[in-house]
Amino acid sequence: FQQWYSSSMKVICMWLADRLDLQLHIYQLKTLIKIVKKTYRDFRLQGVLEGTLNSKTYDTVHSRLTMEEATVSVTDAGGLQGITMKDSDE
Repeated sequence: FQQWYSSSMKVICMWLADRLDLQLHIYQLKTLIKIVKKTYRDFRLQGVLEGTLNSKTYDTVHSRLTMEEATVSVTDAGGLQGITMKDSDE
């Protein structure tokens, strides 16, 4: 599970890196937020260790999506319709 999680986050991170100079479309952002949050939660429930879950790759993905989310919230009020990187447990 740890290898599966790590490779999943690496693919998302590489995809985002390829589009570093481009702003994500609102639908891309909403979809990626859902994928990353669900992946994180599901693998946490499967017993993947915190060190693997909160890797440098995950931090990079999380930071980029949070930045994109902030940009959308400033430029397009209500565009994300309640979808956010902030965990509902926080």
